[in-house]
Amino acid sequence: MHIPGSHDQRLPGADGVSLHAAVLGEGPPVVLLHGFPQTHLMWRHVAPALARQHTVVCLDLRGYGASDKPLATSPDTYSKRSMGRDVVAALEALGFERFAVVGHDRGALVALRTALDHPDRVTHLATLDVLPTLDTWEVLHGVHASVAWHLYLMAQPPGLPERMIEAVAEDFFAGFLDGWGADDRAIPPDVRAAYLAASAAAVPSIVADYRASATVDVEHDEADRRAGRRLTMPVTVVQQDWGARLGYDAAGLWAAWAADLEHRTMDAGHFMAEQEPAAVVDVVTSLLARTRAAG
Repeated sequence: MHIPGSHDQRLPGADGVSLHAAVLGEGPPVVLLHGFPQTHLMWRHVAPALARQHTVVCLDLRGYGASDKPLATSPDTYSKRSMGRDVVAALEALGFERFAVVGHDRGALVALRTALDHPDRVTHLATLDVLPTLDTWEVLHGVHASVAWHLYLMAQPPGLPERMIEAVAEDFFAGFLDGWGADDRAIPPDVRAAYLAASAAAVPSIVADYRASATVDVEHDEADRRAGRRLTMPVTVVQQDWGARLGYDAAGLWAAWAADLEHRTMDAGHFMAEQEPAAVVDVVTSLLARTRAAG
């Protein structure tokens, strides 16, 4: 499948990893990073609208879609730090030293880590429907943690999670596509089939990505918290109103990370870029109009 108006490229990431990208438009660059269990196709409505004024780069994260899926030889193979270095390398290959980055779900965690590690590269940051990794683990407790059961499954040591998921891969991934969306029309059958096929072919790397978020990614976030590192670029966070449902202050958690924050809630399912693409385009366009505060 193809995002209208885009052309597909192979771009170099970090550590010899090759990434699949759909590139379209001209102008200041905006990177769009997909979530789980999706691919770059989740931006098929948003990217063409942004491409009217921007070069839009839709990447498949390492381990997903048509990008390379390296064997997880260390905890860092699928750390968000490594995946953030992929983003920087890919944009350098396109001739861009600075860029805005927008991420959904897993892609939002990569976008956040890219912005924390490379503040000289990231001009603007938007995240859709996620909390920072460290905060996610801290707010999940008691029966409410059951909404994130898959995080605990894929955090287990290598072997059993992969075998369990591979045994029922299509059903496993379909459960999230069917259960997290508020509108069945948001992901039509052909796109749903593409997501399921791509995810079923990438079980070991997807599990490794999630396992990293229970180990090395937490360590990186904890180190940043101790050092008082914060995001310095304009940041917009859009979420469903999970904080009210689960009893935490989502905006307050994000404010601890971002000095220049706009926090919005959206009445949509998890796959908001597919269910409410016009609203997401408005969010990103408004973010890109903001300038970095002096100092």
